[in-house]
Amino acid sequence: MFVLVGSSRTWQDRRIYVESWWRPNLTRGNIFLDVEPSKEFMPWSPTFPPYQVNEDLKKLRIYPKLPNPIHTRIYRSILENYRLKQDDGVRWYLTGDDDTLFFVDNIVDVLSKYDHTKKHYIGMFSETIKSNFYISFDMAFGGGGYALSYPLVEALVAKLDECVERYHFIWGVDHLQSLCLADFGVDLSLEKGFHQMDLRGDVSGFLSSHSNAPLVSFHHLGVVAPLFPGMDRNGSVLHIMKAVNVDQSRMLQQSICHVRARHWTFSVSWGYSAHVYERIFPRSYLKRPIETFRPWLRGRPPFYMFNTRPVSRDPCEAPHWFFFDSSEQENEEIVTSYTRKFPRNMNSCYFSGTISADPLASIRVFSPKTPKQGRKVECCDVEYEGADVANIRLRDCRRDEIIA
Repeated sequence: MFVLVGSSRTWQDRRIYVESWWRPNLTRGNIFLDVEPSKEFMPWSPTFPPYQVNEDLKKLRIYPKLPNPIHTRIYRSILENYRLKQDDGVRWYLTGDDDTLFFVDNIVDVLSKYDHTKKHYIGMFSETIKSNFYISFDMAFGGGGYALSYPLVEALVAKLDECVERYHFIWGVDHLQSLCLADFGVDLSLEKGFHQMDLRGDVSGFLSSHSNAPLVSFHHLGVVAPLFPGMDRNGSVLHIMKAVNVDQSRMLQQSICHVRARHWTFSVSWGYSAHVYERIFPRSYLKRPIETFRPWLRGRPPFYMFNTRPVSRDPCEAPHWFFFDSSEQENEEIVTSYTRKFPRNMNSCYFSGTISADPLASIRVFSPKTPKQGRKVECCDVEYEGADVANIRLRDCRRDEIIA
């Protein structure tokens, strides 16, 4: 059961985010708004989640003391959704904002690891140290979403307004939630696929080195730069969903190929990008995101909850960038294509001798039709069609390749 929260004022700009992943008649849930949507959205489109208008908070006796009534409205959406009595067969509640992409198949995969008959609180903290430090390291950031098992929802709704009163001085709804659940004896279970995305600017470096975990959510789409060069935000969301709808299980999963004859390394972030390095790099290096982005909050370093590598002008460290272009099915394989969007404008790396990757214009990645099973890392083999096309086939890694 999705419990989404939004605002009638921002729905015009954010509806495309929700509409891109919502599956009418398949996904269940509601989006809670502050007031009735404007006439331009009526009748309400069946491609949107059903909408509900939040209750008037002024009826709460604690209302005059609330430092952030908007967040309290958001928090109480869980209770108001429960009161709709639409929960027949529901195992999980999943909350999130209207500027977040959710990847439903991967959510099902991740939650299946847990016993839904027990009390579970599943999500992820922020990517930036300061956000966690100023609020809490022990909470799931709700913009990126978090999941509550149904027994926990039943226990929570019985005491939710009491929690609001007990912690009325807490500014952030996510922090309040973590405190309330801690009082139930339930701590956060971390899943790396939930992304608050407390980053600014170009996040391509982050997405090109995603952790080996299923991509579950992606928040702050209206704040980060468009996901693909040369596109606006809406266009980039619709574009990335072309790959998502083909095979969510591989989305952003990183595969590495070493072409030792040319001293090249290929790094593929499935469905998003491909990098070509004119040097052999180990997986341990390439799993660190290139710092194309900025932290959410200004201040002194360190900034992030993960290690990064700097943007480099060294031709032996800087990759050739290719971005997802299209997908198609050939026989028993899915073929995703990645094209070069801009020239690297550097000399060749001395490690590769005179073999430059500049002539490469596109990369085609062949992957099995069957979803990627578990958290298994995949490797690849490279073949060439002339000087301008590289064909990559994903396969299981051999032991020596994982170490290489």
